[in-house]
Amino acid sequence: MIYPIVRKSIVFILSSLAFFQAKAQQQILHPYAPGATEVADAYQRSNKLDTALRNIPTNNDIVPLWKKDGSAFWYKKNLPNRTWEYYYVDAASGNRKVAFDHDKLSQSIEKAIGKKQNPSKLQFSELYFADQGNNAILKMQDKWYRLNLSDYNLTETTDTSIYRYNAKRPLQQRRSRWQRNREGRKSPDGKNEILIRGGNLYVVDVATKTETQLSTDGNAEKPYGDYAWSPDSKNIIAYKTDPKEIKKVHYVLSSVPGTTRGELKSREYAQPGDDFTAYQPYVFNLAAKRATKIDADPIDFFGPPELHWRAGNSRYYSYEKVDRGHQRFRVIEVDVTTGKTKNIIDEKTKTFIYESRIYTRYLPKTNEMLYTSEQDGWQHLYLVNTLNGKQSLITKGNYVVREIDSIDVVKRQVWFRASGMNAGEDPYFIHYYRIGFDGKGLVNLTPEKGNHNLSFSPDRKYYIDTYSKVNVPPVSELKLTTSTKKVTELEHGKTDSYLATGVKLPEVFVAKGRDGTTDIWGVVCFPSTMDINKTYPVIENIYAGPQDSFVPKNFLPASEMQSIAELGFIVVQIDGMGTANRSKAFHDVCWKNLADAGLPDRILWMKAMATKYPNADITRVGVYGTSAGGQNSTGALLFHPEFYKAAVSACGCHDNRIDKQWWNEQWMGYPVGPHYGEQSNITNAAKLQGDLFLIVGEADENVPPESTYRLADALIKANKDFDILSIPGMGHSDGGTYGRRRKRDFFVKHLLNAEPPNPNVTK
Repeated sequence: MIYPIVRKSIVFILSSLAFFQAKAQQQILHPYAPGATEVADAYQRSNKLDTALRNIPTNNDIVPLWKKDGSAFWYKKNLPNRTWEYYYVDAASGNRKVAFDHDKLSQSIEKAIGKKQNPSKLQFSELYFADQGNNAILKMQDKWYRLNLSDYNLTETTDTSIYRYNAKRPLQQRRSRWQRNREGRKSPDGKNEILIRGGNLYVVDVATKTETQLSTDGNAEKPYGDYAWSPDSKNIIAYKTDPKEIKKVHYVLSSVPGTTRGELKSREYAQPGDDFTAYQPYVFNLAAKRATKIDADPIDFFGPPELHWRAGNSRYYSYEKVDRGHQRFRVIEVDVTTGKTKNIIDEKTKTFIYESRIYTRYLPKTNEMLYTSEQDGWQHLYLVNTLNGKQSLITKGNYVVREIDSIDVVKRQVWFRASGMNAGEDPYFIHYYRIGFDGKGLVNLTPEKGNHNLSFSPDRKYYIDTYSKVNVPPVSELKLTTSTKKVTELEHGKTDSYLATGVKLPEVFVAKGRDGTTDIWGVVCFPSTMDINKTYPVIENIYAGPQDSFVPKNFLPASEMQSIAELGFIVVQIDGMGTANRSKAFHDVCWKNLADAGLPDRILWMKAMATKYPNADITRVGVYGTSAGGQNSTGALLFHPEFYKAAVSACGCHDNRIDKQWWNEQWMGYPVGPHYGEQSNITNAAKLQGDLFLIVGEADENVPPESTYRLADALIKANKDFDILSIPGMGHSDGGTYGRRRKRDFFVKHLLNAEPPNPNVTK
């Protein structure tokens, strides 16, 4: 019998022992500090592991090539060492077989074209199967051949559409709002043609060649330009333009072979605040020879829009208008007899409307349209009555409609992708659904946990679903669309071959953001040789561009992050607040606030990660990024020097006034205010405390190179030390192979306090 006082003493002793053991374990952790030989070995190990991993196929995306009738398809399966083979699948039975004997076919091809073939790397510019897969039509070197798969006889033939397959994924396409309206000159009834002369609008009778001048107020400075006919050929919609010159940016190619002088390159490049050409719409009635100015503001953003006419009605058309500044989106209907307008949709916001994510589909026969909006706090799909503007939600809930795949007008169904609907899993995982226009009959086509990629047969009777997670290999299944029942499993990846290399697959980590409630998601890559008794610097791969989310979701055994980790780092990637594909409130953090870059969330995430993984040393944190990530990585040093110690920034947008207009005004707003300068890395260059390495391509046509050079100038004037690498002839890039090697060397030197291998020393 153990008396209570003795029991308490034993518990106290055991607790004390556990405490001191934990303390002792903490005390034996010490920084990983490799010597020259160990660093050299790490570089070799990293290169070998990267090569080994990339020679193991992932088959993350099975691309089916369907027969026209949807009865069968073939696909190419990746094999080890970058080889492949072809499979043929009968959809109804699910029977899957190797499409042909690769050795026999390679021999037949050698005889036909007189060139040696590798049976494991057969390539065709086109390939179609027929007769239950017993015959094939293939194209090589611009010649067509018929292949008899019973005897592998290969004979020349001609291309025939009988065998032609449909596209991989028939998505519902819509015209870009950036695309100018380019209508035909000839009227729908073929009787008249439009002519622009001296900036004025004329109509020409096709039969008599008689010209009739419809406008008189146009000229070279303010001409009539874009135009469109009404369906009944009685009216012309034309735009009087107020043109503005797009200013140019320049760069010099310093090292063009065969020259002794640099070559100056110039091109148009609109920057935030620059003037845009404006277009005032008019209606010209041919019979009355009358011009009516449409009662609407000039279109000064995106240019003349696409026109949507009521079915069987040439009196009313509608068009979309996005106001500059991205805070108002309208669908405006015009009465061509009066020029009067009304708003079918008039959406306004205090922050921004993400214009390029708006989906619209017009259903003129029923006087309806579909469109997506974040007006209730999440990106959802709405059905709109185009006669009275009444809206009804089709999708509803705390999730994001990511994309519309297609619309079935007959069945009144929408096929779409969404993320965040499934409880208990990563809210960024994409799943596929269909739903009725009335918001009923929701079907989840991809219920399995994971990030999905789906493609349909031409008749949509079947679909292929490939899904995976960052550390779970992909599974590909053929399913029936009506029931979502699995017909057969096509591929099922395994981790064995990856783990045999010694790699540690990435781990998913979740922590709370700055508000204490919102989950922030990221991944962690560890070195394969990590010593549990040592701590390793943390390096963040950052890209905080608000246009999307960026943490990988598909199976990812090989990546630059893993390759860098092998040198002795723990490498992470995080989607902080201000990025897309979550709630509107999550996204709005970026509004007029790109310098924020979600950095407060990222820092909290890494602190929480270091608690779970004590081998992570967050007293030595580096960060690297390209483009917007280049802006973010430099900003991390300038605005959070207490946490970030070293950064590599490639082709960064270091001042949002220097970068492209459409991207920066979308997030920073219009007009250009003092907040642009206040958040500029260039303006804040004197705050630099850590170690900074800038990389820029001299021929960058995405972000002007002067963005980096002006930052360098400001750093020099502030007497700050930094490294800079300008790469001759390179465009928008992280520096290519050379730049990526220099990036690793920089982190080894500044975070591991070690010397990287010197490539100038020959062995």
